[in-house]
Amino acid sequence: MKNGTDYCAILRAETPIIDVRAPVEFAQGAMPAAVNLPLMNDQERAAVGTCYKRQGPEAALALGHELVSGETRQRRIAAWLEACRQAPQGYLCCARGGQRSHITQSWIKAEGIDYPLIVGGYKALRQAAIQATEDLVRHPIVLIGGCTGNGKTPLVRQQPQGIDLEGLAHHRGSSFGRTLDAQFSQATFENHLATALLKGAHQQERVRWVLEDEGRMIGANHLPECLRDRMAESPIAVVEDPFDLRLERLREEYFTRMHHDFLAAYGEEKGWLEYCEYLHHGLYAIRRRLGLQRFAELTATLDEALAEQQRSGSTEAHFAWLVPLLNEYYDPMYRYQLEKKADKIVFRGTSEAVVHWLATHA
Repeated sequence: MKNGTDYCAILRAETPIIDVRAPVEFAQGAMPAAVNLPLMNDQERAAVGTCYKRQGPEAALALGHELVSGETRQRRIAAWLEACRQAPQGYLCCARGGQRSHITQSWIKAEGIDYPLIVGGYKALRQAAIQATEDLVRHPIVLIGGCTGNGKTPLVRQQPQGIDLEGLAHHRGSSFGRTLDAQFSQATFENHLATALLKGAHQQERVRWVLEDEGRMIGANHLPECLRDRMAESPIAVVEDPFDLRLERLREEYFTRMHHDFLAAYGEEKGWLEYCEYLHHGLYAIRRRLGLQRFAELTATLDEALAEQQRSGSTEAHFAWLVPLLNEYYDPMYRYQLEKKADKIVFRGTSEAVVHWLATHA
């Protein structure tokens, strides 16, 4: 058994990690392949922390053993043993590679399983992720720009070293961008990004990242400053597909698929209400930019479209509010932003033309 110190290799391989930190710590930041099986829950950890401050380390350790004993201890050991069997190549991890992972390791060993731990714990992995991101974003970057509906995200995903920032963030960037997967904490998002970069850089000798031309924020997550700085100086290939094709993509993504996903997640009745709320919230979020009168008009048209969709199953009526929203808000907004980067634009064309350009301008 060898404890883990090759942090980048562990991240790149998405090595399974049994994270024994408390749930509140795990929620603040975790690694992509980690599962949270805590030694102490949040309340137990808080009690031990208070005891440590007031009475010192020995009293805190004794309290910890008292709180995690008997049936509670056996349940947690059973969960760790099962996780070890499911991921025999994994590691234990606590905050800094200290007492919690060593205690867990010793209890598991007493049950007959030798299982390694991460030296330095989550903190060491986190620092490795931050450093890897800073190092790897120094490679050349090409940005894929274009108005919404131009298929930028699937185009990026097709590239050998395309990094799907929106996929990592569980958000598509616009006011309608939420997905049914909750967004990660900022640290967890950055850890997923670092892992994607490490995997991408390992696949080919020459690295050239292909990224979507994002703003600083993707939903609640923000791009690391080192990446934003590199993106600001990178060339942009702009996708310009026909308007009708853009509409069909948006119909599939925002109406057909989101409707299906909400119903699959919540059932028919609640799923329909959640889907309606999702679309209403998307408009509501930009009401001030639309102007309250235009917002009210588009909301009324949205309600009519939803009624038609519920009645007939057709999503065609949504174009009555989507087309003006694109023409009056989203397209002018993106074109204005793109004008400020005009000196960075190196190519314009359809999605197929951009794919060909990327292949011939490596």
